[in-house]
Amino acid sequence: MPDESDKNETENENYDVIVIGTSQGGRFLPIDLAKAGKKVALVERGHLGGVCVNTGCTPTKTMVASARLAHQARRGAAYGVRTGPVSVDLAAVRERTRAMVAGARDNYASRLPREGLDLIEGEARFTGPKTLEIALTGGGTRQIGAPVIVVDTGTRPRALTISGARDVPVLDSTSVMELDELPEHLIILGGGYIGLEFGQMFRRFGSDVTIVQTGPRLMKNEDEDVSDEVAAILREDGITVLTSSTPSRIENARSGRVLLTVVTPDGERRIEGSHLLSAIGRVPNTEALAPAAAGIRLSDRGFIEVDEFLETSAPGVYAMGDVKGGPAFTHLSYDDYRVLRANLLGGEKASTRDRVVPYTTFIDPQLGRVGMTERQAREENRSVLVAKLPMSAVIRALETGETRGFMKAVIDADTHQILGATVLGPEGGEIMTIIQVAMLGGLPHTAMADAIFTHPLLAEGLNTLFATADA
Repeated sequence: MPDESDKNETENENYDVIVIGTSQGGRFLPIDLAKAGKKVALVERGHLGGVCVNTGCTPTKTMVASARLAHQARRGAAYGVRTGPVSVDLAAVRERTRAMVAGARDNYASRLPREGLDLIEGEARFTGPKTLEIALTGGGTRQIGAPVIVVDTGTRPRALTISGARDVPVLDSTSVMELDELPEHLIILGGGYIGLEFGQMFRRFGSDVTIVQTGPRLMKNEDEDVSDEVAAILREDGITVLTSSTPSRIENARSGRVLLTVVTPDGERRIEGSHLLSAIGRVPNTEALAPAAAGIRLSDRGFIEVDEFLETSAPGVYAMGDVKGGPAFTHLSYDDYRVLRANLLGGEKASTRDRVVPYTTFIDPQLGRVGMTERQAREENRSVLVAKLPMSAVIRALETGETRGFMKAVIDADTHQILGATVLGPEGGEIMTIIQVAMLGGLPHTAMADAIFTHPLLAEGLNTLFATADA
């Protein structure tokens, strides 16, 4: 595998395909292309593996596991198990997380083929429809071109812009994982998936936590009963949850602390904390690309617009993963890879149209969802049946003492097809996946009600859940 130091800075070199970025999709596509005999350039400005490996799934879920273990240890007495005082060494948690990330990076690097793939470390910028200039990490530039270019540059945390934000330390979803001491009081701005995972995690590590959400409820894309249940669970865990509350100002307080002013339905409120985490969303990494030079059209939010085949407005230029907007999930990026692999190597017309996208939020209990919510189904004026079952009615949940949450399914009343499901409960993502497979197979909800599931598994609750649809 050539090193960019071997290239002359002024050399113009042509490739068959250039892939910019190495997230879940961009990690595997160039490998397949090179193995198929293509001459491929893979451009990466940071660490191999993209957000998922370096600052997303791998590190956060590693930390979630530590937080859950601390939580379970504190609950030992409820199970008849005596434990001493539980404390968390955040520096040790961080080192375990770093080791997990390093292992994932090394594993990916070891898979890169030595023939047909040129790894170029640097920042890519379009200079024309099919040409790029790379500002090399080690200095200098390099000009390359290809008839096919795939953009996989991902997203980054959105900067906080409220008054005073530049004058105080503000953590984001990356820097918060580098702390080596527990925050005394962590204030989190944002009630979406990222904010909730970090909020519960640090509460279980031992921090006081306040979550401030501008909208009327957490997790705005979920049904109201799901959002309400999640908020109740977090409050039960000792987290302060403020909704319909708009941050207006941040100030430095005593001893390096931060003071947040929030406008709530009950008036202005001032919250003092030791640390402030901004989890207000993410923005696409498109500015440095100079997409206009290639004729690539962006949305009003800066994401790259693509068609159902992932092609941009510039013929032969494709985008995959989070940079194209839509749901920002690693498994969706991987499906983008499958689409492009089929089309670029197999001559197929694979499409992203009508694909069903599941996801899981790794709070505890987990929230797994697939397909339509009840609200979405009713907005489409569908005739629906709604099945709902509290986890306290599931034998396995009772036996393990994990009874918070519920299962919910939305069913087409005319066809009996499952339109969507939410599982907020222990291993909620795994249980949701069983329902997803039933949806992929076109099974009616009655098949789930009548199936034989092993007793006493959590999945056994699906019998009762779907039986309630006809009650």
